[in-house]
Amino acid sequence: MTRRHIAQGVGAVALIAVGMVAGVVWTERPGRGRPAGGGGISAGPEAVQASREAAKSDESVEVVLTPEAVERAGIKTTAARSVPASATLTVPGTVMSNAYRDTKVNALVGGVVRQVTVELGTAVTRGQPLTVIFSVELAEAQMKYLAMQAMLNADHQKLERTQKLATLGAASRQELEEITAIHTGHETEVAAARQRLLLLGLGPDDVSRLTDASHVVSEVTVRAPADGVVIARGVNPGQVVSAGQELFTVTDLSTVWAIGDLYEKDFPVVRVGSQATVTVPVSTVAPLRGRVAYIDPRVDPATRTARVRVEVPNKGGDLRLGMYVTLSFESRSGGHVTLVPRDAVQAVGNRNVVYVLVEGGEGRFAERSVKLGAALGESLEVLDGVKPGELVVTSGSFFLRAEAGRTRSGG
Repeated sequence: MTRRHIAQGVGAVALIAVGMVAGVVWTERPGRGRPAGGGGISAGPEAVQASREAAKSDESVEVVLTPEAVERAGIKTTAARSVPASATLTVPGTVMSNAYRDTKVNALVGGVVRQVTVELGTAVTRGQPLTVIFSVELAEAQMKYLAMQAMLNADHQKLERTQKLATLGAASRQELEEITAIHTGHETEVAAARQRLLLLGLGPDDVSRLTDASHVVSEVTVRAPADGVVIARGVNPGQVVSAGQELFTVTDLSTVWAIGDLYEKDFPVVRVGSQATVTVPVSTVAPLRGRVAYIDPRVDPATRTARVRVEVPNKGGDLRLGMYVTLSFESRSGGHVTLVPRDAVQAVGNRNVVYVLVEGGEGRFAERSVKLGAALGESLEVLDGVKPGELVVTSGSFFLRAEAGRTRSGG
């Protein structure tokens, strides 16, 4: 081989090496070569520059936009915020009536049900008729009252005559005392018979009108003892009932109970008197705030749980008995967490990312991989990747994700 051929070979190798170096520099510093990522749905090729600091899909990039491109893309930012940390416990629950506002309606007298005037779910007011019962017992009690009243009237007349005779000396003092004692005894018996009629369901006016047998009634109307809703009905027309038998349950649903179960490890999170949020998962009902009213001091030996009861205002009637709900309890842990809006987070491959406005770099947005924690309403907890106060892109983050994707693909 001649000296000339050797020189030509060396020159070729040198040119190849220079070309490789130039390629590396262009890949790491795209801003010094051609403009990067020029296209886009909002910004034209003249407005967008993307630095290809990494080409792999699992690496972050930086997108640089002109002010015009930022405006056209509708990019808006908000500061990541720091809030006091809280431990949130969520357990399933069921809506039940407030047992302290349940009123049982019982038959005061035995008999046959003639009529029922309410259905399940009927809203009633105090004193409203619920059912009518035909009762032989009631009629017999009235007849006994009339008999007692007649005896008392006769005793009263006899007492008046004896008093007059005693004044004239025609009756002894002993006779007067005996008649007076009998009269007093019958007064007591009449009062007892009258009270029995009241206990059997007759009103004071009904008893006052009971002057003879023509006023005896054989039916008694059972009335609602309080305002509320009928949640249980145990009678139908024609049914035979006995005194004391439960006929209805009327409850006040302006407050209800949400019942859940707590595991032993969760006892420190929940305290009687603390606030709770009740959510209906399959409904559009807005979350309701309630108060922890009771935690069972006993642990179920089978489930190792204790029952927790949350009292919830229900003026609008949104919560219905038997509904499945979610109970959320919060307790302060003493630290702070960083929150960003949900709209700020985008999924890139198997990563969650946000786009952060680079401090001091107008139009420069850095893609950051983030580790997410709990969801808190419309915000997400960021465990790593963003610091409080940094400006993250909310509106327009999808556009930045697309531009970053083109940068990775070399578009």
